[in-house]
Amino acid sequence: QVHLVESGGGSVQAGGSLRLSCVASDYTSSTKCMGWFRQAPGKEREIVATIDISTNNIDYVADSVKGRFTVSQENDKNAMYLQMNDLSVEDSAMYYCAKGPAILAALGGRIYRCIHRQYTYWGQGTQVTVSS
Repeated sequence: QVHLVESGGGSVQAGGSLRLSCVASDYTSSTKCMGWFRQAPGKEREIVATIDISTNNIDYVADSVKGRFTVSQENDKNAMYLQMNDLSVEDSAMYYCAKGPAILAALGGRIYRCIHRQYTYWGQGTQVTVSS
């Protein structure tokens, strides 16, 4: 069993920044993907960014956050981060950290390992609220 704990959410004004953290109880298990997801009220959960921790490579970043959000990790701290800059009202959502297996999937002509939805372990979520 892997436990994930997110932190760093909060309320900010549009244009502001937040840094989310996710600490995993087991970072080096056989599940090789870690990702940030978000879900706004009335909307489906969407993938924000994922990391393939077997290669230490960023696997995917959603177009809606490219250039504003940066995903990173610190293996020695079992931690993954999401630096969110230039936040907009549309970024308001519950943000979840998840850990799961690598499953190949094609999107836009590229092959990804971590953009599936079959993640095994989920954190409790941290709320991000952006006001105009």
